[in-house]
Amino acid sequence: MHADEQLPVLQAGAAIYSNVTVLSVSATDVYFTYNNGRGMANAKLKNLSPDLKKHFHYNPDIASATEQKQALANIQYRQADHQAADIYGPAATPADESRIRTQTAAHASDLTWSTDFDRALSQARTDGKMVLLHFTGSDWCPWCIKFDHEVLETDQFASYAQNKLELVLVDFPRGKPQDDALKQANRALADRYHVTGYPTFVLVNYAGNELGRQVGYRAGGPSAFVAELEKFSSQ
Repeated sequence: MHADEQLPVLQAGAAIYSNVTVLSVSATDVYFTYNNGRGMANAKLKNLSPDLKKHFHYNPDIASATEQKQALANIQYRQADHQAADIYGPAATPADESRIRTQTAAHASDLTWSTDFDRALSQARTDGKMVLLHFTGSDWCPWCIKFDHEVLETDQFASYAQNKLELVLVDFPRGKPQDDALKQANRALADRYHVTGYPTFVLVNYAGNELGRQVGYRAGGPSAFVAELEKFSSQ
């Protein structure tokens, strides 16, 4: 409803953005570019001025319910994953059980996105994991930023990824500095896996063979994305 709307200034708490173009608005956040498209960000509606809260139809009850629903989904996923490990996993020593519990209680801030594909493949072979390649334009692609916020920055995805995935970021920024060696490596990966748009997610095994891919943004949150990765890995 507010997509492509332009605002001269948007203030969220102490942060002030100028020359803003709104990309989308959820129950909790507004996503936008600023400084004439040179940067991208999102802000919590609850941190906006009263006028902007009203303008974006902020409802604190709906926002709170949405956040609680997401938090509950994260908890349920971690509990289900832990129960599955207890039921179907191999008998573990206390040390192994401690390792499993640490992994299933992961938070988004625990994840590390590597830029070294070969090292990720080697680690995946050692740990019996898959490798997820995230092709993105992190500082200009609105659908990449939206998917990052809705899926990749959630605890539910983090819990799954820590158990199953090595993560590789293949970034094609427009304003963010990037050294020439990394640019060349990222272009080579895009050519290798025939990636032409962002975001694109390519799941591969430890030998680098593709298991499946998601092209573009898809709604459904972390549950839908994890289910899709599981489908790819079981084929």
